Amino acid sequence: MTAIIRLAWQSLLNRKATAVLTILTVAISVSLLLGVEKIRTQAKASFANTISGTDLIVGARSGQVNLLLYSVFRIGNATNNIDWQSYQNIRQHPTVDWAIPISLGDSHRGYRVIGTTPDYFRYYRYGQKQSLVLAQGRAFETLFDTVLGSEVAKKLNYQIGDEIIIAHGISDKAFNRHDNLPFKVVGILAPTGTPVDRSVHVSLPAIEAIHVGWESGARLGHTPTAESLSQAQFEPKQITALFLGLKSRIQAFSLQRTINSYPSEPLSAIMPGIALHELWGMMSIAEQALLAVSGFVVIAGLMGMLTSLLTSLNERRREMAILRAMGARPVHIFFLLISEATVITAAGILSGIGLLYLAMAIAQPILQTQFGMVLSLSAPTAYEYFLLGMVQIAGMLAGFIPALQAFRHSLSDGMTIKV
Repeated sequence: MTAIIRLAWQSLLNRKATAVLTILTVAISVSLLLGVEKIRTQAKASFANTISGTDLIVGARSGQVNLLLYSVFRIGNATNNIDWQSYQNIRQHPTVDWAIPISLGDSHRGYRVIGTTPDYFRYYRYGQKQSLVLAQGRAFETLFDTVLGSEVAKKLNYQIGDEIIIAHGISDKAFNRHDNLPFKVVGILAPTGTPVDRSVHVSLPAIEAIHVGWESGARLGHTPTAESLSQAQFEPKQITALFLGLKSRIQAFSLQRTINSYPSEPLSAIMPGIALHELWGMMSIAEQALLAVSGFVVIAGLMGMLTSLLTSLNERRREMAILRAMGARPVHIFFLLISEATVITAAGILSGIGLLYLAMAIAQPILQTQFGMVLSLSAPTAYEYFLLGMVQIAGMLAGFIPALQAFRHSLSDGMTIKV
């Protein structure tokens, strides 16, 4: 068998151009198959790591996916707000260790503005319970301080000390900007690969202050100056949602039931992990479609290899005749063709893996910067090895067709050894 594989390798070397093109076809299909699988799994991991260490998210009564989308991913809007007194009551519950209130509704040049407290920088976790880190500056302290996410600062070219104008609502137009109350950039967060990078953070009192004189989303009354507002004390009347960390995770279900039946107003408490799982499940059709497309590409690559082997059979009849004359049996010819298919497939798989990791190394910083997706150069997983094994077996099976034809030709041509 070793001699047959060596002979198959020598035969491929004699047809270098065709062999290289066939190997490249298989390599591209394999790299696409593994690439889709790696992006799928790592996107899912990155998606799940958007928030961690938070036991419950509380918002106005709505579906858990909607609550997750607007509170964590800054997509969409809340059905209602939460009364500040309700926040205080939940915060003082004996099972609650910490609480982070957030207020949404304003924006800056397409990026969402989040009103919150300093506890946001202390307790908010992402990834594997990683804390938020300030790359530059400090957290907000005075009324009109702001801390920017890394993407906001990079895309809009902001530095510490710059001033920004916040707009009322998601649409940033001249008529709804709080242009008489600029905020000063005092901090820029390190990249996290989460929606935090695309957020502008201000204090909850600042959200109240900039809306003095605004009614029903329009500037109807007198808007005080920044100096006069800085002297006043502001307490939020309402917030959009709050993140809760509990003293013991075992108490999460009990507190969830308590909040869901809160008597003062209709509230919903969700567990981020369960909501993330449901949200990812809604996108499973696209996930399966990507896998199907990559599977068809692999089939196309193997069909290309099969076509190459079949095309070369007529040109190699003299080669087969010489092999028969030297004592090779039809079964040897059969295994020779299968060995060629095996070697081509194996070389294509190895080349495909190398091509994929080269592409990942190049794309890694681009994906992290543009899409906030961390693509790690990890070794293939057990499932990926399974996929590669299936490709190898499929390549060997594809070699049966030209091998069977060569077996039949060697008999029908009467290529027997003359004594």
